[in-house]
This record gives sequence, structure tokens and C-alpha cells, in this order.
Amino acid sequence: MRRYLYFVTFVAALGGLMFGFETAVINGAIYYVAEHFHLSEAMKGFVVSTALAGCVIGALFIGKPGDKYGRRYMLKIMAAMFLISMLGTGLATNIWIFIIARFLGGLAVGGASVLTPMYISEVSPPKLRGRLVATSQLAIVTGILVAFFSDYMIDSLLHGSWRWMFLAGVFPSAVLWGLLFMISRSPRWLVKTGRENEAFEVIKRVNPEDDAEEVLKSIKASLDEEVTRKDIALLRKPYFRLVLIGIAVGMFNQLAGINVIMYYSTDIFRTAGFSAESALLQSVLIGVTNLVFTIIAMTVIDRFGRKFLLYVGSVGMAVFLGLFGWSYITENYSGYILLIYLVGYIAFFAFSQGAVIWVILSEMFPNSIRARGVAIGSFSHWFFNFVIALLFPVLASAIGVGFIFIFFAVATILGLFFYRFALIETKGKSLEEIEKLVLKK
Repeated sequence: MRRYLYFVTFVAALGGLMFGFETAVINGAIYYVAEHFHLSEAMKGFVVSTALAGCVIGALFIGKPGDKYGRRYMLKIMAAMFLISMLGTGLATNIWIFIIARFLGGLAVGGASVLTPMYISEVSPPKLRGRLVATSQLAIVTGILVAFFSDYMIDSLLHGSWRWMFLAGVFPSAVLWGLLFMISRSPRWLVKTGRENEAFEVIKRVNPEDDAEEVLKSIKASLDEEVTRKDIALLRKPYFRLVLIGIAVGMFNQLAGINVIMYYSTDIFRTAGFSAESALLQSVLIGVTNLVFTIIAMTVIDRFGRKFLLYVGSVGMAVFLGLFGWSYITENYSGYILLIYLVGYIAFFAFSQGAVIWVILSEMFPNSIRARGVAIGSFSHWFFNFVIALLFPVLASAIGVGFIFIFFAVATILGLFFYRFALIETKGKSLEEIEKLVLKK
């Protein structure tokens, strides 16, 4: 039985839940926050993107402490930061306290976005790794849905009580922090730091059906190849190509427009003429779709592979982004046509990029540079996320929402060609086998 493996995965994935909640809770709250603090459109974009600036920094700089102190220890720090952020935003007496608390939460999200999939990938057996790493994405979309639903319920019961929308995140933050004391360290990190006996015991505990000695040997062999390369330069061959691919993976993920919907869907529906309550409810439906299709993707990712899901998803996303953009340009808001297009887009995103991107980033880098490599890919993801979230309110006012979504559709098609030619298929392979493939290519 793999009960402990599933428990460890569940606890680590709770970091993803807080990732999703922290980033999405602003969706329902920003309208009221902007009213309360009298924010301009530019300032509204700044407030939303402040957390993303923290994500950029957190993702970029978590790699070294993650290597030095371990994935589990740093996840504990991230959980404490989530807790402080939720309290700070909910109790803020002025906009700058709110912004600082958002920034701190962003640091935690950026760090968790690197550490959570990395930790899960390092404890998982090859045949389950895609599914288990995708669990972190399932947790993210669950956190998004929880944020959307709690925003809707709080607004329905306590109209305009935006503070409670943030304070709702205090409890899960505390639970995550407590449970992290009950899981083991990553066996690959333990081997890397010379604690082989402890690593052997962890491998036996999390993967009782595998040959622990063989797993330990493969980890040591992979790390031994790099033992004389402590000063590895990521900007030199053969690593520079992987760095560029990691940056492009993060960039194309954000140029698909997903986080404009996660942060601004309520505002987008309001702009189209829907009431505040209806706009919040439609955001909940988007969150439900995101969760359902993430679950579907998890059941097939290790059967059909990462690239197949990306191909299918990219085509579907581009179609629905184009339809949504055209509806806005032609002002065709009749009935629930906009909701139908966004639900279709979210379904294809969740089935493909949503479930696959973090799996790819956690797999594609060799053991010796995994923390730094994943940090770079995550940095790219959050950097473009920050830029798009910052500029969207201003650009939407200047050129209109429709043309922005047409741009996202074109970028998604370009991403399809990138996935076709730049990525290798990794399903069913151990991290050490993948390392040999990516360094040989």
C-alpha cells in the first residue's frame, strides 16, 4: 500500500491550495477594495499585481534555500507567510498595509509554486509521478474554486464585506503549517546532502512496492555525475537550452490569458452588464469547470502523455478565446454566450496546460539543477503573470477586452508549435532517465 505516499502528496499539495486561494480571492474582492480605498484603474491593476511581484521574487530566489534547507522546511516558511498575508489583507487599515500583505502572500505563492511540484516529483515513483504532481494543480484549482465560492457566499450574506473574503484563508494556512511537521524530507534532497541512510528509509516508506536499494542507486548515480560540477553555469551548454525552454513554458502559459480570467472575470462580467451577484456566481461556475477538467486530466496524463494533452488543449483554447474576443468586439453579449465561451476555454486549459505545465517544469531539469531550473521556469510564469495583470485594466479601457483576448488566441497557437518542437515526452520515465534524454538532445 502507498498510504504514506498519498498522505505526503496531500500535505504538500495543500501548498497548492493556498497558492490557488491567495491568487484568486482578489477576483471577488477587488471591486469592493477599489471602492473602499478609492482606487483608479491603474492603481487597481497595481494592487492586483503586487502579489504577483512577490510571486516573481519568491519563485526566483526559493531555489537556493530550497537546496540548502530542504523542500519541506521552506514549505513551512511559506505556510507561515500565507497565514500572515491572510491576516494582513483582512485587517488592513490602509491601502499600503493591504499591499504589503499581498506582496508577502505573493512571496509565499512564488515559493510554493516551485517547491510543491518539486517535492512531490522527488518522492513519487515514475509510473505515478505525472498523476501525483498534477495533484498540486488539482489543489491549486480547488483553492481557486474555494476562493470564488467563499467570495460569492460572503458577498451574498454580508454584502461588500471584502475583509472576510481574505480572513477565510487563515484556517487552511494554519492547517497546512501544522501538517508539514508530519511528512518526510525529499529522498533526493537527503542523498544530495549526504544523508543516504535517512533517504533509504524514506524511500522504503513512501514507495514500499519499489526496490529501495535500486532507487537509491539511481539517485546517487545521477548526482555523482554532477559531483564535480558545483559551479554549474546555467547559461552554458547543455543547460542553457533547458533554461530557455523553461522560460518559454512559463511565458506561453501566461500568454494564454488564464490569469486575466482568474483575477478579473467578475469585473469582465460586470462590464458586460451582469449584476454583481450574477458576476460572482459565474466566476464560481468557471472554478467548478476548472476543477472538473483538472480531475479528468489527472486520470489520463500518465496514459496519453504530456504533449498530447497540450496539443488538444491549445487548439480548444484558441477557438474559445477567439470566440470570446469576437463577441466583445461585436458587443454580442446576448444570454450567457460569454459564460459559455469562458467555460469552454477553462475546460480545455484545465485539461491541458493547467495540469501539465507544473509537471513538465518539475521533470525537465536534472537533479543537480532542479531547484534552480524550476525556479527559473516559475519565475517566467510569474513575471508574465505580473505584467499581464498589471496592464490588463489599463489596456482594457484603452483598446477593449475583445482585442486582448484575440491576442491571447494567437499566442496560444504559437505555443502549440513550441510544445511540438521543443518538448520531449516524459510519461513513464524516471527522473534519472529523463535527465539523460534532455541532456543528450
